[in-house]
Amino acid sequence: MPDTATLNAPTGEPPRPGDSYVQSFARGLAVIRSFDASAPQQTLTEVAQRTGLTRAGARRILLTLEGLGYVSSQGRQFSLTPKILDLGFAYLSSQPLWNLAEPVMEKLVEDVKESCSAAVLDGADIVYVLRVPTHKIMSINLGIGSRLPATSTSMGRTLLAELPEAALDELLRRHPPPAHTALTITDPAVLKAELARVRGQGWCLVDQELEEGLVSLSVPIRDRGGRAIAAMNISGQAARTSARQMAEQFLPRLQEAAARISQMLQMKA
Repeated sequence: MPDTATLNAPTGEPPRPGDSYVQSFARGLAVIRSFDASAPQQTLTEVAQRTGLTRAGARRILLTLEGLGYVSSQGRQFSLTPKILDLGFAYLSSQPLWNLAEPVMEKLVEDVKESCSAAVLDGADIVYVLRVPTHKIMSINLGIGSRLPATSTSMGRTLLAELPEAALDELLRRHPPPAHTALTITDPAVLKAELARVRGQGWCLVDQELEEGLVSLSVPIRDRGGRAIAAMNISGQAARTSARQMAEQFLPRLQEAAARISQMLQMKA
């Protein structure tokens, strides 16, 4: 249990080291938080300055994080790795907010008779946070925590389309789009043009690029500020529902469901 000193500490003051406060852990979190949009890459000196740590202390923490796979280094520059998002995913997957979304997705599956999923972007992959299946349509066994390549999935492209151009270029440079079927877009320039189209229309349709016979339609789920925090899709079999039929028949209902979920998430934020 927290000690009395910690419980009675004035609001806004950092807790003092003690039985219930591990200072080295707090410093490690401070190092992680020092990386942001304005400082995605930092030298050891910069990390020490932004955290108030000594160079020796910052170095020990950075090397520890690097050893655990949460930080990478190139020359004198340190940066976070996508693995750091595992910490955020633990929070996301434990939140009751997504439990509110599940009934909406279940109703959508009941209406369209196709599977429905929600995912977030983790580097070059999407990570599933919710899935309501109908019939088995993929050889891949999907569930919460499953990962798929963002470049060849509808949810991935929906989220990639929201990235700043520099971040997208860097991602495609580090992770060239792999070919999964004969229809997969692997040319970065062609993919960027497709992402621009997705961004303009507000939805994405992927026709048999991840797996033969699989068609997927996706739209974003947005927070109060309009940022796409996740994507939601309907996936089905091309032999049963063509890509054109999916867009014509299911897009309005998918957009309506995503709007409802976005509204619920914003109300709980």
